[in-house]
Amino acid sequence: MPDTPGTAGIFMGFDFGFRRIGVAIGQSTTGTASALVTVSHSDQPDWQAIDKLVGEWRPAAMVVGLPLNAAGDETDMSAAARNFAEALQERYGRPVHFVDERLTSVAAGAQFVQARSEGRARRKDAKKLDAMAAKIILENWLQSLPPAGSQHVEESSP
Repeated sequence: MPDTPGTAGIFMGFDFGFRRIGVAIGQSTTGTASALVTVSHSDQPDWQAIDKLVGEWRPAAMVVGLPLNAAGDETDMSAAARNFAEALQERYGRPVHFVDERLTSVAAGAQFVQARSEGRARRKDAKKLDAMAAKIILENWLQSLPPAGSQHVEESSP
C-alpha cells in the first residue's frame, strides 16, 4: 500500500486479456512496478475487483498494454484493449496511457521460468503471469518518462 494514496507518482498498469487482466502498481520516483493480481474477465472485466484496487491505491493515471502485431499494426485485440482503456477512463476519471506490449508475455514467461529455477516460484504461481506482464508494461512506460526533476531546456537561436 502506498504511503500517500493519490500522489501524482503512483500508476496502475493493466495487461488486458479476454479471460484475465493482469494488474500492477508502480511509481515514477523509482521507475519500478510490482505485480499485484490477475482479475477475471469473462463477459465483463471484474469491475468489483478493479474498483477495490483503484480505491486502495488511488493511482494518478493508468497504463494499458496495447497488443500490436509483429509489424506494429493494431489488431482486433488492440480494439478490445482500447475499449477497456476507455471504460477505465470513464469509470475512474483518470488519464489512461498506452504502451506497446509486444513481447511482454514472453518476457513475463522468461522471468517466471527463471524464478522457478531459482526456487522463488512454483508451478501454481503461473496464474500470476498476467500480473507479471502488467508489471513489465508499466515499467516500460515509467522508464519512458523524463527523470524526476528534469526540465526541458529549449535552446534559443542567437
